Amino acid sequence: MKPIVLFSFLALASFVHAESPLQPVLQSLVDKHIAPGVVALVASKDKVLDLEAAGYASLANKTPMRKDAVFWIASMSKSLTGATLMMLIDEGKVSLDDSVEKYLPEFKGQQIKDADGILHAPKHPITVREVMCHTSGLVLANEKGLKMTQSLQDNVKLFATYPLRQEPGTKYEYNNCGIDTGGRIIEVVSGMNYIDFMQKRLFDPLGMKDTTFWPNEEQAARLAHTARFTADKTGLEEIKQDKDVEQRIIDKWSEGVHVPRAVTADMGAGVAFSYAKHYGEPAGGFYSTAADVGVFCRMLLNGGTLDGKRYLSEQAVKQMSAIQTGDVPVNPNEAYGVGWSVKIKDDEGPSVGSFGHRGARRTAMWIDPKSELAMVILVERFDMTGDEQKIMYGGFMKAAVAAFGKAGR
Repeated sequence: MKPIVLFSFLALASFVHAESPLQPVLQSLVDKHIAPGVVALVASKDKVLDLEAAGYASLANKTPMRKDAVFWIASMSKSLTGATLMMLIDEGKVSLDDSVEKYLPEFKGQQIKDADGILHAPKHPITVREVMCHTSGLVLANEKGLKMTQSLQDNVKLFATYPLRQEPGTKYEYNNCGIDTGGRIIEVVSGMNYIDFMQKRLFDPLGMKDTTFWPNEEQAARLAHTARFTADKTGLEEIKQDKDVEQRIIDKWSEGVHVPRAVTADMGAGVAFSYAKHYGEPAGGFYSTAADVGVFCRMLLNGGTLDGKRYLSEQAVKQMSAIQTGDVPVNPNEAYGVGWSVKIKDDEGPSVGSFGHRGARRTAMWIDPKSELAMVILVERFDMTGDEQKIMYGGFMKAAVAAFGKAGR
């Protein structure tokens, strides 16, 4: 019996100390100055298969990256909004084919301005589907003169005063104003503030304890700080966006609500207004962790259920992850669903038909039903080149699928 016991012990020790197949990929991103630090997670339907960290959460302080680091996930918020809208569709309270004006009467009579500046009625009013898949033709968030407030209701009313840019459903234009409009529909239909609805229906039930618009001091201490190229583009340096703003100004803008200085350094002092008004934008702005994003993705990988609780019907998951843009082109590799990008080419590793989203500072999540994997990679990086993105996304996701697809086959 002793040799058997010894063999079992050695086998277990070998497993425990075996290097993750992801770790060399992540470390190479740090070594090549593609990412200051990175956290990656791979999960199956049943469990987390790997969770790894590499590099630094703060380049300036040489703070090692933690696996529970908090990241600004930016436009990945669109997918969270899309999922909760689908809950209302499951309940029969909304349809993707409904006109937006059914829920938001301020959009009635909206017109299109043609190339000659002449206004005319669209062929059909914009629909819920179109605002959620970026084909509505709504005003863009960078429109000159468009001044956002710290009120979702007021912002969406403002969008409705602008003429459409083109016929609804005829052109894809990545559009935060559209997703924000979808978030406002959630408010009107549910009778709840958008953020309260997200918390009650998604974050609390799933245990997404670190997903928020307003990190507290403890979460800010785990914040992954953003980096960008040095002036000579040979390395990376940490940004500091509040260095010229005194604390008293931040306190005034936040109306006395505490804003961790780590957050203003990373996002700019203007984030204080969001803390003051308890405002969060449906199109982009959540902070989260790999664990929180991972549990959300696992729920979707499981067809809308997790740990015996159903959040979305299988039909809702299929609908929101299906192409909603029709024949309207998006890009050579992806189309768009309801708050989700949908793969039409397996360029990065996930199968055709997989769905996910990226954030402005290069965070990403992908759900690949064919490989039965959820994949999350979190970084905070300005000015990442296209080639660097290909190296990062492709390297991570191909390694994940190769090592863990169908649970390692």
